[in-house]
Amino acid sequence: MSSVTVSHVAKSFGQVQAVRDVSFSVEPGEIFGLLGPNGAGKTTTIRMMMDIFKPDRGEISVLGGRLDEPRKDRIGYMPEERGLYRDLKLEPTLIYLATLKGVPESVARQRLEVWLKRFDLWDHRAKKVEALSKGMQQKAQVIATLLHEPDLIVIDEPFSALDPINTRLIQEVIEEQRAAGKAVIMSTHVMHQVEELCNRIVLIDKGSTVLYGEVREIKRNAAGNAVRVEGYGELGALHGVLDTRPRNGGWQMTLAPGTAPQDVLRQLAATDTFHVQRFEIAEPSLDDIFVAVVQGKETADA
Repeated sequence: MSSVTVSHVAKSFGQVQAVRDVSFSVEPGEIFGLLGPNGAGKTTTIRMMMDIFKPDRGEISVLGGRLDEPRKDRIGYMPEERGLYRDLKLEPTLIYLATLKGVPESVARQRLEVWLKRFDLWDHRAKKVEALSKGMQQKAQVIATLLHEPDLIVIDEPFSALDPINTRLIQEVIEEQRAAGKAVIMSTHVMHQVEELCNRIVLIDKGSTVLYGEVREIKRNAAGNAVRVEGYGELGALHGVLDTRPRNGGWQMTLAPGTAPQDVLRQLAATDTFHVQRFEIAEPSLDDIFVAVVQGKETADA
């Protein structure tokens, strides 16, 4: 049974169509990436899943049915807008939030000691939340999300304000949750972390699902949509190239849908300002695919 099923949901706010047609499912024991540019409808979709907003149409099933109070207690939700009480002390705040999810205070206190020590927050437990650094507050928010041991974890930008060491720590924790059979939905703009962590993704653009499936399959299908070029001279504008960025002493180019690598090579060969020394088809990163899909869709819409 899927942990989450979203089927053709839509949501408007007055004249603004925030979500037009979004569908995906999330299985137990997977890390699922919910991706999209700013304003694509990701947050609205999450809030419909969490029963904060009611969809105008479509169906949502969470943990086997409609989201009632017992099911809400089985969810850990970390929104992008953080929700800790800033003027209260850290330890009692986290214990209180766990008891709201049905965890006895004594159990919450035992679990919390383990988390605070692991996240290097034990010596700061008596401080007010507002006295903690942004990175510490982020780690505390992760603890609040996991302390009641939820079956479904929804995290929006989990690595915000974290240094590389703590980013790796949170990645380890997310992997542990997946290995324990939990379903994890992660919304982030950091594509390399999506590649490292996510089994499957959905890409939402302008309120609609535009890409959905396994990360490996998506990258395999997109082969040929990126090329790597080495040479010297001045690279001018190339028809069918959406994005050009330096990479490993050369340039990686993201191609628009329908543009063949040979088309780009012919353009490079015809110019007098740039001399090609190496040209090859590159395995696209999720960054490349994201740009190709979103910008290609904008071009098609125009």
